[in-house]
Amino acid sequence: MPPSSCVRWPICDDVAVCGAFRRSLLPMTTFDDPLSHPVLAVLLSRRSLGVKHLVEPGPDDAALRAMAAVALRAPDHAELVPFRFRVVRGAARERLAALFEQAARDAGKDEAAAQLDGERARRAPVTLAVLARIDLGHPLVPAHEQWIALGGALANFLDAAHALGYAGKMLSGAKVRQPALQAAFCGAGETLVGWVALGTAAAAAPPAKPLAARRPKAEPADILRPWP
Repeated sequence: MPPSSCVRWPICDDVAVCGAFRRSLLPMTTFDDPLSHPVLAVLLSRRSLGVKHLVEPGPDDAALRAMAAVALRAPDHAELVPFRFRVVRGAARERLAALFEQAARDAGKDEAAAQLDGERARRAPVTLAVLARIDLGHPLVPAHEQWIALGGALANFLDAAHALGYAGKMLSGAKVRQPALQAAFCGAGETLVGWVALGTAAAAAPPAKPLAARRPKAEPADILRPWP
């Protein structure tokens, strides 16, 4: 099923949330179980899906703009926007693949492993380089708060992609420290954090486990504690 038929939430032309969606976020009825709220059900169903399970189509310009709009809603002290996304698609995937392959060779991998790294760049319909733009000397917002803003933006971006019917995964590793890749993506004061691979989940992709069948990495009670 193409993502265009999977879009769950209507979005206005100015990327503001339309009235009908706003009312669904603030329902007149009370949910006995908050986890049954339809918006939370979408968020709880998100999972990471590797590049080998992604096929065309990837998100188009309108979908990417919507994802970016949601990313910008993340908490961001002083509205510094300490993050950027660089879009790689079409013929640019070959250039990224060449950079991945050379990074693998520079790291001492054999040619077969280098080709495998290159294939990761070629296979994803859309890849986004994730960049941090941290102002280490900001008088109000320390660096750790800016990194938190980046993480929130990334989470929002991936949640929006999922809500629009796409699948993907955040990737990082030693390649982010490879000088040629840093030079290819980073401007002054920017740090390469990793890449987000996006596309449509292949028909042969492993089915998502129902929420109740997943082994949780932690329980809500493990991370929520009363104080004092």
